[in-house]
Amino acid sequence: MITDKIDGVTVTTQANVYFDGKCVSHSLTYPDGTKKSVGVVLPSTLTFGTGAPEIMECVGGACEYKLAGSDTWAPCGPGDKFSVPGNSSFDIRVTEAFHYICHYA
Repeated sequence: MITDKIDGVTVTTQANVYFDGKCVSHSLTYPDGTKKSVGVVLPSTLTFGTGAPEIMECVGGACEYKLAGSDTWAPCGPGDKFSVPGNSSFDIRVTEAFHYICHYA
C-alpha cells in the first residue's frame, strides 16, 4: 500500500535542500513528537548519511539503493521500503524523480 496522504501533522514550510537541489524535503512532526520527512530526489547518484535509523518509503518514481558495506544495488519502486541503520550511509541512484517518505526510527 502506498501512503498518499498524511493527516494531523505540523509541516515545516522551509524546505531542506541538499546536493545543490537534487534532493528537497519538508519536515513533518506528529502530535506525539514523531518526526518524518517527505521529499523528492531528482535524477542523480548521491550518498546520504544517517544519524538515526531510517525507513525510506517510495511513494512515486523509482530508485536503486546500496547500503554501506554492500556491493549490491537493489530496486525500490512505489510501495517499496528499505531500512538504513543509524550512523551509517546509503547510495541512491535515481533515473526518474524518486518521491519518498523518510520514517525516522
